[in-house]
Amino acid sequence: MTTTAPVSDTGQMHTIGAVCDLLRDEFPDISISKIRYLEDQGLLHPRRTRGGYRLFTPNDIERLQTILRLQRDEFLPLRVIREELDAPSAERARRRVHGLQADEREIDLGELCERSGVTPDFARQLEEYDILQTRIDGGERLYRESEADIATACGRIARHGLDARHLRAFRTAAGRQSALLEQLVAPGLRSRDLQRRKAALDDLSGLAVVAQELAQLLLLRDLREVSER
Repeated sequence: MTTTAPVSDTGQMHTIGAVCDLLRDEFPDISISKIRYLEDQGLLHPRRTRGGYRLFTPNDIERLQTILRLQRDEFLPLRVIREELDAPSAERARRRVHGLQADEREIDLGELCERSGVTPDFARQLEEYDILQTRIDGGERLYRESEADIATACGRIARHGLDARHLRAFRTAAGRQSALLEQLVAPGLRSRDLQRRKAALDDLSGLAVVAQELAQLLLLRDLREVSER
């Protein structure tokens, strides 16, 4: 959706050419045509002057930087980037706990590595420390699709020097949290009444979302304290 900017509101805005100049040091291949393409794909929504010129706010520029970094550093397709940027954090969390009540397709080791960008050796190290879970069928390792998301996240952290042994700390913390939440709904999950079991699963999904948000907030608070020392 295109918005026309009143003349009085253009002081903090930048033309498309100025945006290219601002970002060229970090993104040498940035171009006017690339920015226009991202707009055509629904990823950017700059305002327009009455003459039709694009104007970008600081928030627009920050969003563009995020898009370009996700493309460059994580090789994400534009569709996935759009979904991630447009979904509120709580909605993103809900998407990632959908596996509690939905069947997932299984993938083999090759597909897991292709999706996540990790090597087979690193994937096996993650299995060794119970970070990735697999089952063996006819001698072949099979993984739920969501395991590829876990491998992706581990790979991104590992680039900074942590190996699978160190990443087990995240698995341990998750195990403690899940055990705590399980206690809250355990009677319902063990019930033979299908409606009661479904209600317990709904409760568990909701708790998972809140727990993710709480864990993120606590982590950010601790890291903020580290950065201010």
